[in-house]
Amino acid sequence: MLDVAPVSTPMNFSTKVSSQGDPVDDLAAFKRLIGRLIYHTNTCPDITYAVHRLSQHVASPTKLHHQVAFRILRYIKQTPGQGIFLKAINTLTLKAYSDLDWASCPDSRKSTTGYIVYLGDSPISWRSKKQSTVSRSSSEAEYRALAQTACEIHWLINLLTDLRLPFSQPATIFYDNHSAIKIAINQVFHERTKHIEIDCHLIREKVQRGTIKLLPIHTTLQLADILTKTLSPSTFHTINSKLGTLNIYAKLEGGCQKTIKSTTSDSAYN
Repeated sequence: MLDVAPVSTPMNFSTKVSSQGDPVDDLAAFKRLIGRLIYHTNTCPDITYAVHRLSQHVASPTKLHHQVAFRILRYIKQTPGQGIFLKAINTLTLKAYSDLDWASCPDSRKSTTGYIVYLGDSPISWRSKKQSTVSRSSSEAEYRALAQTACEIHWLINLLTDLRLPFSQPATIFYDNHSAIKIAINQVFHERTKHIEIDCHLIREKVQRGTIKLLPIHTTLQLADILTKTLSPSTFHTINSKLGTLNIYAKLEGGCQKTIKSTTSDSAYN
């Protein structure tokens, strides 16, 4: 790795990861590498999606998967000091960004859920995960993504309560689909939404109890987009700069480190 050039994104925008291809020469070495990359995602949400895609093929990886893994290492080489930044704040609030990529898996056509949860302006939980079943519609996949995000927030609320840390409620989930939010809080189910009643009931219950509230957000401000798909370099860097991470080796400007952009500047869709 000493002689390779670093890259600015963990995955090439044009790369399509699937199960097809020639097998790798050293399966054990590939598994060890993926295990270390998974561990690295605990502090680096920016590589989570790329590692998630590779981890699906750890049983039978191809040479393309090895190339993608090697590119992630080249990306990490450029940002060795990148990690989450926990700010000192007076008021603790929970907020989350939730998104999905419908039928994105080329092998199974299952959708990909992505969410990132913040305590104040600091990211504390994030995930990129292929949904367990195939969704017949984008609406079905959307409610599954919202339900998974709501469950994660519920767990974090219980954790903060057990730790006796005061925090303000309700927690906010930002989502970029207006129709999904309307159906989720609608009291009447339609024929086309009966198959997703469980997820809708779960979300509605938490909204009615004041545990969470759903707010629409413009697609360009959806931070969870980085956890659901491969993005163009410009879009990736725009979102990555707002994630709440910090490079401790960044160059100093004027005697103090350049301040990272706060996610509080992201406003709801207008």
